[in-house]
Amino acid sequence: MKIRYFDNAATTKIKKEVLDKMFPYLTEEYGNPSSLYTLGRKARVAVEEARRKVAELINCDKNEIYFTGGGTESDNTVLKGIMTLEKNKGKHMITTKIEHPAILNTCKTLEKIGTKVTYLSVNEEGMISLEELKNSITDETVLISIMFANNEIGTIQPIKEIGEIAHKRGIRFHTDAVQACGNVAIDVKNMHIDMLSLSGHKIGAPKGIGALYVNKNIEFKNLIDGGHQEKNKRAGTENVAGMVGLGEACKIAKNTLEEHTEKLKMLRDYFFSEIKRRLGDVKINGSMKQRLPGNSNVSFKDVNGSELLMKLDEKGICASAGSACSSGSSMPSHVLTAIGLTSEYAEGTLRVTFGDENTKEDVDYLVDALVEIVASTQNG
Repeated sequence: MKIRYFDNAATTKIKKEVLDKMFPYLTEEYGNPSSLYTLGRKARVAVEEARRKVAELINCDKNEIYFTGGGTESDNTVLKGIMTLEKNKGKHMITTKIEHPAILNTCKTLEKIGTKVTYLSVNEEGMISLEELKNSITDETVLISIMFANNEIGTIQPIKEIGEIAHKRGIRFHTDAVQACGNVAIDVKNMHIDMLSLSGHKIGAPKGIGALYVNKNIEFKNLIDGGHQEKNKRAGTENVAGMVGLGEACKIAKNTLEEHTEKLKMLRDYFFSEIKRRLGDVKINGSMKQRLPGNSNVSFKDVNGSELLMKLDEKGICASAGSACSSGSSMPSHVLTAIGLTSEYAEGTLRVTFGDENTKEDVDYLVDALVEIVASTQNG
């Protein structure tokens, strides 16, 4: 049976060009970047070249890029690193109710040690209110962390406006851009972003590698203690092959962004039109205007989401009920709850996220399967 993969928000397939670039650093170029002999120096050159490629994707200086183990580590590093260092200036930060667990659970940890956190509400499209953001700022506020685009419903926040609000009040602004990087154009300078998290496995690089952008004028406390690596901010021998892979994936993303986004938008919009035409009673979650190009999040009335996923899997279709990070729960996600989705729809929610290898024929197969499965589930 042919596998049709529609869960690119959970993870993407490693691109062949990325794997080819990585392979030498898994075999003959195995030197430690901290070593002074030739093998080590060649590894160091590769790491710095990868750093440059990551920086070019978001328009920052390469020395403002720190390699990490992924988006979760990047998020933890920023929130803990800023709130710890700035505790004498203030103990208040602002985020949203629909952040990734990497942000929300870090906030819970910070709250236990005295940080005050404001969680902004969102409307039915998953969009924050800029007025609520402004009104939430106090003299104690030192950090605003708001995701670039939501991993479940795909809504893109007004990042530039948020950055402007933060900077007018002298507040640091961080965005979790794990879903956005490589899928939308990002310019950290133009958008007033001070810190940004990204992850390799969302853009065709391997799992276990990510990056953190921090403006050169901002100091933060390191999360991992040990050696001198990553300018004394992230100890541990470097994952050279992973860094090289992330760098190459960022280069590809930058060079193919327009073509990539147009294809994903076409597939997404075709899926929406077909599923509405053939099923009718289906609810599309998230903003239709400010949305990730490959994200589709739909809810079917009176359908069991787990049963839906299992039946799709029997037909060789990979999709999800929401975030892969919360897929073990039978309860509606915090994101669907925050946008006010009723239980009769929330329980039958499906997230479909398209990638470069998907075709229009794949979408037709998916829609045919959904029509059959939803009808049998609702009737059953």
